[in-house]
Amino acid sequence: MATSTSPAPAQQRPRQPRDTGPSVNFGRVLKSEWIKVTTVPSTVILIISTVVVMVGLAALAAWATSITQQNFESAGAPPGGPAGPGGPGSDFDPASQAWEIPSSGLIFGQLLMASLAVVLIASEWTTGMIRSTMVAVPKRTPALLAKTVIIALVAFVVGFGSALVSYLVAQPILQGEDLDFAIGEDGVLASIINTGTFLALVAVISISIGILLRNTAGGVVTAVGIFFVLPIIVQLISGLADWIPDAARFLPAEAGNQMVAVATAEDALTQWEGGLVMGAWALVLLVIALVVAKKRDI
Repeated sequence: MATSTSPAPAQQRPRQPRDTGPSVNFGRVLKSEWIKVTTVPSTVILIISTVVVMVGLAALAAWATSITQQNFESAGAPPGGPAGPGGPGSDFDPASQAWEIPSSGLIFGQLLMASLAVVLIASEWTTGMIRSTMVAVPKRTPALLAKTVIIALVAFVVGFGSALVSYLVAQPILQGEDLDFAIGEDGVLASIINTGTFLALVAVISISIGILLRNTAGGVVTAVGIFFVLPIIVQLISGLADWIPDAARFLPAEAGNQMVAVATAEDALTQWEGGLVMGAWALVLLVIALVVAKKRDI
């Protein structure tokens, strides 16, 4: 008699939880963005070049100030202050100008940091690398914020470090004409720190422009226009209306200059007020950029 046997059911293995690796968090996103910045040779070279240019300009400014003081002294001026022709009433006072030397390279520092910030973000859209970034970090806001934090941190270190080294380099040059000054003098240390803060805010504004425009050339031109061209235009048309000079104080470049100024005029913004104005520009532009990036396609 034939018997039929039914096949035994295959033994099912218990399902193992899938190993997805470390979860994505903001700390790991920051680390990845730091690696991106520090492993690109052109970026490192640009950062080093910024420091060299800022310190070099400060050294040249110290040397020029010392030469000017020598000319004043030869005309009968006391050490540390102008007198005689070009002395009292002169627009150039070596003693007061010497205190501004640590931040004298800021004009080129902001140009280079603004360009770097735009390039770091806009180039990802130009090359298509932004897709890989968004695959690794699906939420756009943390990814873009991480980029902003890293470039702002780099800009602050570059600005603060350059101003501090510039101070140290300038003192031996100024000492021969009794123009040297202590870092603890009123407003000097704040100016050195704010040099880094200003460059950090410049980087935030510039990276926001890069997020909005998604174009390297367009972003760099726009950043240069805001920080360099717009103040010139406003100065040229300042005679057309009385309110224009007052409004010009709230431009990013003008507010930034007040941030790093050792002494400010009575009718100008103070260091704190200049910092608040720059901070407001950076915050508003960054919020707009993040909102727009969240709604637009990659």
